[in-house]
Amino acid sequence: MGCWTPSKRPSGPPDLAKQVERGLHPVTKYAVLLLALAVVPFVRAEDLRNIRTGWEIPTENYADQPYIVRTNDGAWLCILTTGSGHEGASGQHVVALRSSDRGRTWSPPVDVEPADGPEASYAVLLKAPSGRVFAFYNHNSDDLRRVKADDPPYKGGWCTRVDTLGYYVFKYSDDHGRTWSKQRFAIPVREFEIDRENPYAGAVRFFWNVGRPFIHNGAAYVPLHKVGRFGQGFLARTEGVLLRSENLLTEADPQRVTWQTLPDGDVGLRAPAGGGSVAEEQSFSVLSDGSFFCVYRTTDGHPACTYSRDGGRTWSPPHYMRYADGRPIKHPRAANFAWKCSNGRYLYWFHNHGGRSYEGRNPAWLCGGIEADSPEGKVIRWSQPEIVLYDDDPRVRMSYPDLIEDGGQFYLTETQKTIARVHPVDRILLEGLWSQFENTTVALDEPIAGLAGFAIDLWIEFQTLAPGQTILDSRNEQGQGICVRTAPGGAVEIVLNDGNVESRWSCDSGLLKAAQLHHIVANVDAGPKIVTFVVDGRLCDGGPACQFGWGRFDADLERAGAGKPLGVAASFSGRIHRLRVYGRPLRTSEAVGNYRAGLNPR
Repeated sequence: MGCWTPSKRPSGPPDLAKQVERGLHPVTKYAVLLLALAVVPFVRAEDLRNIRTGWEIPTENYADQPYIVRTNDGAWLCILTTGSGHEGASGQHVVALRSSDRGRTWSPPVDVEPADGPEASYAVLLKAPSGRVFAFYNHNSDDLRRVKADDPPYKGGWCTRVDTLGYYVFKYSDDHGRTWSKQRFAIPVREFEIDRENPYAGAVRFFWNVGRPFIHNGAAYVPLHKVGRFGQGFLARTEGVLLRSENLLTEADPQRVTWQTLPDGDVGLRAPAGGGSVAEEQSFSVLSDGSFFCVYRTTDGHPACTYSRDGGRTWSPPHYMRYADGRPIKHPRAANFAWKCSNGRYLYWFHNHGGRSYEGRNPAWLCGGIEADSPEGKVIRWSQPEIVLYDDDPRVRMSYPDLIEDGGQFYLTETQKTIARVHPVDRILLEGLWSQFENTTVALDEPIAGLAGFAIDLWIEFQTLAPGQTILDSRNEQGQGICVRTAPGGAVEIVLNDGNVESRWSCDSGLLKAAQLHHIVANVDAGPKIVTFVVDGRLCDGGPACQFGWGRFDADLERAGAGKPLGVAASFSGRIHRLRVYGRPLRTSEAVGNYRAGLNPR
């Protein structure tokens, strides 16, 4: 796979338009107006994928898990963890806010727990059919100031961060989140092996939760992530469970609510066999046949997933989640959530690279999911992904999202731990994900609001794949322009040069073969400043050898297209069967559709 590095500047090519006239390189009508690529602007109109265009949710300073339910009076009720300090600092507590205009403005925060009490953290909401709303969260009720931990990394074997332990509790509201019960109620959580093996033999419990509660067959289910010890990477051993209540939704007296801890046995949801000791932040969805689907993060470079066919009592052996085409999905140690939508389809939030740490949460990507049959029951087939949110600063880490549907529109929340926001999502992007498996339509070169950049779409046959062959070129004598050429490892790269800055990125290695027809889309997205390749209908993800399949070009790059008219290099040893040039980036779903439409679409 390529990377952004300086490159040698070949001389300019002949004019493609003249070759088209001679019939040597057929192009579609969508390319004609853009053959010169004379001005490819990297400025753009407002891009709703940029998180800074979102609507801010008021917080104190620290802001985490902005989760929302629609109350029975039509408002949005948001619960989140906040505080005047940083994550894990003293004073961390839970607040609730209401919005009557779909997240544009918010009422003043109401304390579910006060800032001057023990740490209260990581709240999630569940609305009962009656309208009562429950808030579940961690509470350091014993006001512990330190707990035993691994040494190293904790000097002396003590961890002073105490927001991931104590008791799992709930309060409730009967007025749509305006006020909350004075009393909190602790949930009895069954002891597992991971608890007995912690430094306190289970007498002190370590845990937290980010997963959305859900209702199935009249019972309430609330996720929980058990922690075995604090060590390298803060949480050194984790696994997931489900808390089930048969009567939470119908019992007026919370003291009489009963709970059971699932799955059966002594072990929760862990990483697949051979994986690491981290398996956390489980996210659950209920399929149309009543099966449960669960996806969660690991430190293995891939998310894990599993299915339950008996209401959470037992689960299939965990495996790394895959696209419908069989490739394993890549994801670092970050929240990755799957949501079931009202249309019976699914959306999956993740970060599309194989990192093993907490880093790399920008941009955020979405896959679309549709149900399919299997011998065991329903399963979810996952599309290839699209960028849904990004920040101009690659160091910003957006995470802990929620999905809201209201009035036929879709919205996402997210946080960078200091600012929480609401974002409307383009419905066309979502429909493209869900229809990706059947799409055989060639994308039109029509503007899409907020999208700037360009795409080069090639049906091409190589006589040889020796690296350094120039295929398309618009660079002038100063090297300014765009070049597409072969790269080492049987790959193709795109070079962007504005006269001062040059960047390049290549597709995954090993995908292209000589004397075979290939479809290649090089996609330059000026919003997140990211280049992607789609080769023969597959979005490059770096494969088993590389962490990333997409790359950022230099933020200082301005106009890479202001060179000569685009042309095919005379030295190119192959044939371009069809070329399309788009004055905007193609979405992944469009690039897949172009491939599935074939060389000669009807």
